[in-house]
Formats: sequence, C-alpha cells, structure tokens
Amino acid sequence: MTNAKIDGKCEIVCADRAKTKSSLRSLPLVANIREKLLALKEQQKENKRICGNCYNREYDGYVFVDAMGNIFNPRNLSSNFSKLLEMKGLRHIRFHDLRHSCASLLLANDVPMKQIQEWLGHSDISTTANIYSHLDYKSKLTSANVMDSVLTLPETEAVGWQT
Repeated sequence: MTNAKIDGKCEIVCADRAKTKSSLRSLPLVANIREKLLALKEQQKENKRICGNCYNREYDGYVFVDAMGNIFNPRNLSSNFSKLLEMKGLRHIRFHDLRHSCASLLLANDVPMKQIQEWLGHSDISTTANIYSHLDYKSKLTSANVMDSVLTLPETEAVGWQT
C-alpha cells in the first residue's frame, strides 16, 4: 500500500503484490508478534460485531485498519512513528530504517549473510553484502584470530585479537 497522485489527487493505492519476485517470500512468524496479530484479529472481529453495517468491509483481511474498518493512510504510519520516537526520547529515524536495524541485529547475532539476504528479500546477495558488510565486525575478528594463530611466530605470545 502506498500514496500516489492520480489525476492530481493524492490517493491510497492498495496492491496485493510485491515490488519484486524476491519480495514474495515466507518467513517464520515471531511468537510475540503472532500473539499481537491474533489479538488484533479478535479486536477487528469485535469491532465488526459492534459496528454492524457501519463497519467498512472493503478492507477485510488487511491488518492495519481502524476501529471502523477503514484502511490506515501510510503517511500516518511514518508520522506516528516519528511521534513515538520523540515520546520515548529516541533519535529520529525513518520507518524504513528499521530494515537496517533488523539486518544489523541479525548480523551482530551471527546470522549468515545469505540468511539476512533472504530475510530482507534482496534478489542478489551482493546487495546485502554491499550494504551491510561494514557492520560484520565479529566476522573480521574471527578472521583476524585465525590469521593470528596461523601466523604467530614461536617467540610471540600473542593470544588473539581483542574485542
């Protein structure tokens, strides 16, 4: 879903398709997110019951609808995200930057670059590697320790690189 200008008027465009083929992927559902989604589904069911014919059923099946079944404007997501960051005393980042945070966390926790590529939906691993390889410090330390152990001279008492 996105905003687009159609005949000079800004409209929300819902597309049930992905940007690229690699964007169409299945990922495991994280347990606590699953619970929140199930609770949201129940809330939407209750909203439909309470609102009856006033509930907008045009967007049934969409996750992000308001209490009356109207789809959220994508711009509101970005705006509310900025407000949330400010409220929590966090520095401003774009909503899209959460992808980079996700990749950084995966990399910092030893998830292989190939798996990060698949998680992010990059069609080519070189895209992932080019964007995130500078963050792979643990891998560089591992390489340095291997080189240190292989190249250590007998009179050297080196025990590896420190973090």
